[in-house]
Amino acid sequence: MYLLGEQSAYADALIIRLQNLSAQWLESLAPCGPEIEFVATDDLLAQLPGDQLFLLSEGVITGCIGARPLFYWQEGDLIGLQRGDAWSDCRLYSEGPLRLLPYRRREVFQHLYAEPSRADQFLEYLLGQMALLAHAVAELKPQEFRSTHGFKRVEAGEVLIRQGDVADHVFVIIEGHAEAFVDDLKVGEVPKDEIFGAMAVFTGEPRNATVIARDASTVMLIPGDHFLSMTRSNPKIAHSLIESMARRIGQLNKQITRLTAIKG
Repeated sequence: MYLLGEQSAYADALIIRLQNLSAQWLESLAPCGPEIEFVATDDLLAQLPGDQLFLLSEGVITGCIGARPLFYWQEGDLIGLQRGDAWSDCRLYSEGPLRLLPYRRREVFQHLYAEPSRADQFLEYLLGQMALLAHAVAELKPQEFRSTHGFKRVEAGEVLIRQGDVADHVFVIIEGHAEAFVDDLKVGEVPKDEIFGAMAVFTGEPRNATVIARDASTVMLIPGDHFLSMTRSNPKIAHSLIESMARRIGQLNKQITRLTAIKG
């Protein structure tokens, strides 16, 4: 079972190696009947006995989860391992001719575990399939969601962001509380779960405020380029950021109103 889409050189080499394994296991096991042929089919598993496995000797089979085509099998692959409740939303289909050689499921597993070398080959096949899927996920998963974020424990009074500094990270208060200052004048609060330091990352300008931990706090640091990618690919993060900025603008407006009243 291989994911649809372009494969890396590593994945291509692994696919070739895995394809040769099924025929090697079954070489000395007799099929339980003649080859089954299809011109094309919209739901292959519905037309195959549930107690059998099949060596695909001709054609390509596509697998869907829900309505989305995700993976495929080709000549030399073993068909029918994906059965049961966990695969109830999986549909296999083919737009072209197929030829399948049937084997009794129970006999296949008895045959595999009767010989240590065959059992090792089967384990290699399963681990190889897992490696292919993991490799594909690593290629498809956006880089910003990999474990590149750092966590920092700070004491009360410690400066998290200094006004005028270059903006290279965005911050989130995981535990604790901080305060924002402009020219030594307090302009707002930074509570738990607040995203801060993002504006300068967006604009590329120096930090326009100093942020100081009011309490002992745990802060998550996100590299600026990763954060920009996250806002493009994850609407929830962008929405949270907009809420945070709107709250901060409200705080600034209140601060300006108070200062105006004092001067008046």
